[in-house]
Amino acid sequence: MELGETTKQVVEKAEAIHSVAELFCGAGGMALGFKRARICDSDGVPHRFAIVWANDADHWACETYRRNIGAHVIECPVEKLDFRSLPDVEGLLFGFPCNDFSVVGDRLGLSGYFGGLYVHAVRCIEEKNPLWFVAENVPGLRSAKGRKGTALSAVLEDLSKVGRGYELTAHLFRFEDYGVPQIRHRIIIVGFRRDTGLAFRVPAPTHLGRPVTVEEALVGVEQVPHNNEKPRHSAKVVELLKHIPEGANCWHPAVPDALRLNVVGCRISLIYRRLARNAPAYTVTGNGGGGTHMYHYAEPRALTNRERARLQTFPDNFIFYGPKEAVRSQIGGAVPPLGAQVIAEAILKTIAGMPYTDVQASICEPPRHQLKFEFAALPCS
Repeated sequence: MELGETTKQVVEKAEAIHSVAELFCGAGGMALGFKRARICDSDGVPHRFAIVWANDADHWACETYRRNIGAHVIECPVEKLDFRSLPDVEGLLFGFPCNDFSVVGDRLGLSGYFGGLYVHAVRCIEEKNPLWFVAENVPGLRSAKGRKGTALSAVLEDLSKVGRGYELTAHLFRFEDYGVPQIRHRIIIVGFRRDTGLAFRVPAPTHLGRPVTVEEALVGVEQVPHNNEKPRHSAKVVELLKHIPEGANCWHPAVPDALRLNVVGCRISLIYRRLARNAPAYTVTGNGGGGTHMYHYAEPRALTNRERARLQTFPDNFIFYGPKEAVRSQIGGAVPPLGAQVIAEAILKTIAGMPYTDVQASICEPPRHQLKFEFAALPCS
């Protein structure tokens, strides 16, 4: 209180809370990023998101979500959701399953079971008419099968016309350029309902040319008690890994002939690839057999699930539930929370009419580094 002042009225600004729902929520990577997003507008009013309901069909992913994000998750196939019975929301998030769009696999596109699940997001938008939405998928969406062209062109057409119509911004996000210690490229489509008069702008990268390295990301990880069991390997696998330099795979010239894999015509870069400590990790994946578990740069072993979670930017107090392989799937299939938060804060600024530094949206430009694209094109879950 200033000298001579007897009373002072303090007026607190009301908080603006924006309601959100999510389909295909998985363990909650996207949800966590949106929960963490905070801004204050030019009038000093704080803005944040509140997730009202979410849905996924995977039991262990829902259990992880329930214990870390909230009890509002609905565990059932998306086909069984009655959207009319659920609360209306301002925004809808959906990272629809990528299995049929990955460059590895049958490439069924929208005709596959998983590819076809995205129509339920369209159904939800049609029913609820949210003010905006965020869709996420792999770069393979650009070349997978669509109705008359690519899956991406069909998805963009549908999302543009659904409900009252949406102004779309589609961009290939390179999450390593935003502080995620991993080369992870994903197509993000943000749509604002046309009657809002708003349009999303792609936030400018924060770590262009200076990515967070694996070594930086894993500092102190050995002290984390949860989801951190070290894997066991056969003596032959341990010996193989000892001969593979950082950043190389099992076909490196340093590997003795007796330890080489006897796979004709196969040189997939991910197989028994060790991380390089002074670079971001290659893409964390959710599934895959022997040789695809990501391998430590200093120790002859695969990563623990907690180490994978660090590379995905999950905090150490975020505990995953289920068997080890189910946890691996949850981690690899998630949107990195840090990447989601960047997008969420840009959406809040768009809603609040606040300026921010942006870059031109583009999903068509060729990748700057072919090696990065190869990693990102592997299955996401």
